[in-house]
This record gives sequence, structure tokens and C-alpha cells, in this order.
Amino acid sequence: MTRVFLAALVGLAIGPFLPGLPEARAVDHGQMGESWAVIEPDLMEVIKAKLEEARRTGRLDQMNQQFANRVKERVMRPVPVGGIRPAQEDRVWEFDPAVTIERDIHDHKGNLIAMAGQRVNPLDTVALTQRLVFVNGDSDAELSWAMAQGDDQQAKIIFVNGSPFEQMKVHQRRFYFDQSGTLSEHFGIEHTPALVEQDGKILVIREKAISRRAS
Repeated sequence: MTRVFLAALVGLAIGPFLPGLPEARAVDHGQMGESWAVIEPDLMEVIKAKLEEARRTGRLDQMNQQFANRVKERVMRPVPVGGIRPAQEDRVWEFDPAVTIERDIHDHKGNLIAMAGQRVNPLDTVALTQRLVFVNGDSDAELSWAMAQGDDQQAKIIFVNGSPFEQMKVHQRRFYFDQSGTLSEHFGIEHTPALVEQDGKILVIREKAISRRAS
């Protein structure tokens, strides 16, 4: 009935402006079938009820513990970097870390530090004092090769797979992890072990094929 009434109102409103449009009249066609009120439960109340039930039955504590365990597992053993395989042959290339400034950069006093279009090489001001060594931490052969590249002051060992924390306990030295493969992708590393080191104003990257008998 509501739609018919609205149609009648629309017809009365626009009828004078549309010649030939028949006069609209409201007609009561009666009730079509049975109708019910719309009942929509409050979402927060539903959630609260489910949480209360989980607390009452002890499932909430169990869920919290499971969540904590999953978080701990991800911290102890991060998701492996995808697409990286053991090196089957040596590969060497150069990497220019210089970037082109997109807009003027000023310090907090307004002094110009770098102009738009200027190329800036971070190696002009900061040296890469440590080699960056990328390895599969689950490979004993790669890990041995990596540690032979120097101590903590000379080489920073970065895992693309495995658990840095477990290996720290074994070897009593610091290890890192390439979260989400950010560094591997930046340098174009596709195989391990790989080594990144400075040579003048550029970086030299080497993927090294090694014997894997110790894996």
C-alpha cells in the first residue's frame, strides 16, 4: 500500500508537467500475505554472549593459550622468504645504492639538505662496515660458510629460512631474519648463500655455490 501511495504522490507532482500522463490515484489492494517485525540481534551482545560462554566452559583460556603459542612460533621461526633456492652456480653483480631525490628536503630549521632531482649515495656518508650474509638457517653447510665470513663485528648473518633464536643458543652469536624478504628483494638475491659488501661507492653482491655435504 505504501508503494502505491508514493506512486500516487509522484504522479500528482509531475502530472502537470507531462501532458497525456493519466491521473494517478491511490488504491488499497489489501494486505498481501502475513508480515512480521524485523528482529536484528545486537552484534556486540552476540559476541559478548559467546565470549562469556567460552569463559564459563574454559575454552577462552584455551583459545588465548593457542593464540600465544602461534605468536611465539612465528617469532621463533618466522615465515620463510619465498622464491629463494640453494645456489647451484656463482653469480656476481654490482648494486648502486644511490637514489634520486623526488622533492626538496629541509632540516628542522628550514635549511636545504637535498634538492629535487639530486642523486644521493648513502655510501658517501655512511660506510657498510659489516658484510651482509644471507643464508638458509636450516642448512648446516650454509651456516658454516656464513660464520666463516667473520665474527659479529665483520659479518651480519641474515636468515631467509630457519630460526635465528635456536641457532643463537647453539653458536652464541647474533643472527637476524629478512622479514617478508624485504632485503633479498631489494638486492635481487634469489639464491643462498649470498654476500653483500661495499666496494668504493657501490655494493657487490655474490651468490655462492657451496658443497652441501654438511647439510
